[in-house]
Amino acid sequence: MLTNQIKEEILHGQTVLGIELGSTRIKAVLINSENQPIAQGGHDWENTLLDGVWTYSLDDVWKGIQSCFASLQANIQKDYAVKLTRTKAMGISAMMHGYLPFDAKGNQLTAFRTWRNTMTSQAAELLSTLFDYPVPERWSISHLYQSVLNKEEHVKDLGFLTTLAGYVHWKLTGRKVLGVGDASGMFPIDTKTGNYDQRMVEAFDDLTKAHHFPWRLETILPSILSAGEDAGKLTDTGALLLDPSGTFEAGIPLCPPEGDAGTGMVATNSIAKRTGNVSAGTSVFAMIVLEKELSKSYNKFIDLVTTPDGSLVAMSHGNNCTGEYDNWMRLFSEVLTTAGFSLSKGELYDRLLFKALEGDKECGGLLPYNYLSGETMTDLNEGRPLFVRETKHTFNLANFMRSQLFTALGVLRIGMDILFEQEKVAIDSITGHGGFFKTAEVGQKMMASALHTPISVLKTAGEGGAWGIALLASFMVGKQNRSLADFLASEAFATAEKSTVEASEEDIEGFNVFLERYKHGLAVEKAAVQHLK
Repeated sequence: MLTNQIKEEILHGQTVLGIELGSTRIKAVLINSENQPIAQGGHDWENTLLDGVWTYSLDDVWKGIQSCFASLQANIQKDYAVKLTRTKAMGISAMMHGYLPFDAKGNQLTAFRTWRNTMTSQAAELLSTLFDYPVPERWSISHLYQSVLNKEEHVKDLGFLTTLAGYVHWKLTGRKVLGVGDASGMFPIDTKTGNYDQRMVEAFDDLTKAHHFPWRLETILPSILSAGEDAGKLTDTGALLLDPSGTFEAGIPLCPPEGDAGTGMVATNSIAKRTGNVSAGTSVFAMIVLEKELSKSYNKFIDLVTTPDGSLVAMSHGNNCTGEYDNWMRLFSEVLTTAGFSLSKGELYDRLLFKALEGDKECGGLLPYNYLSGETMTDLNEGRPLFVRETKHTFNLANFMRSQLFTALGVLRIGMDILFEQEKVAIDSITGHGGFFKTAEVGQKMMASALHTPISVLKTAGEGGAWGIALLASFMVGKQNRSLADFLASEAFATAEKSTVEASEEDIEGFNVFLERYKHGLAVEKAAVQHLK
């Protein structure tokens, strides 16, 4: 689309806006009538470990959103010499799970407990047994029940419990709703009804009956909407929260708020059955859209969530991915600066990560752990980043970088082995997105080695979940009796460019050798957690 055409669409409100609050970056993407990105905005932020809880303050949420929107406006002004005053539709996405409780008057009851927290193992285990269904530690219901078990004073005052996306959407529209994909990370979903599983809701209410709380579970959870449904309009108050300058107009329709897993599926065109995607950034997770239910429950290993239109999805999730090698990159940058040299961040990453392709297939015997926080799948409630080697092993830069990339995928592979080997899940394609894939070929080659499956990356992979939620907003106003999968195939991905990388048998075997070392070495990681307080 020509620049003048884009400018006209911006001026006449024919664009669509998506905003996603990720773990390290809040991002806005504006798309045109062809559903392609035309402008971006961003704001970097970080979680805080406060009294043992990984959290973000709600003040920082709004400062970040406003900074991100201002950045988008500056980008639009620079490229098109106009201001964004309205759009055809918009949507909000954010990192899934966690615990954001409010009382009946809308007052926040505790600090926001993000997905990264792993202090709910007792509750998750009890609920998984009660429901006969996998309930991960990071899910909202695990946090709620752990608060009950801990006899936290605030629980009796609960009026509303939501996710970060649900909270932002509520403040922008006044509606307490959630997309089914994000809701499936709060509480199990019955895919036949598209709502919370009623049997499990009743079981939870029976479980907590003796506490005589003045609420029932369904009265405090958000209402569920599927992709394409109306989720309210931007209010005057909401418009000012987004853009304090008053330039952006109220009245814009919003699609159901979604989690980053759902928008990742949309942004990689992985909504149809037998498709899958892997998101690799601060955390790492693979999502496979299932043809049928799994034969049994795999507590702590496989989560069951849904697509934004309600299909069942199996998820293998690791809390830690690129965070630790990002720390190493900062150290290497400091070394260069100390020596009187400098490289841009992008060039430093590219040069060092490309070295991984030169390393021994199994990393020369090196063994790092990237556990900045705990990992449910390996029974660790806390993390201690480690690097371990024997003196006889080949300690060079290529092996070091390869081992950092391999360890980022260790937990993911453990979960995926269940789907591929035990459940015999069939899959036609896996598409990757996220920071792990930014250096061309390297991330794909390492992921293909880990999952022994070809990995594709779309040219638009860098747009990520903000583009995904923009597409969901576009679907809401332009679906024309089409399914979400049909809309994506015909509108957003009809001419999509993608690259596919396969791993050699030697690469795959190299990762297998590394994985065995990784599993045996977990005793060292557990000892570090126990002794390094």
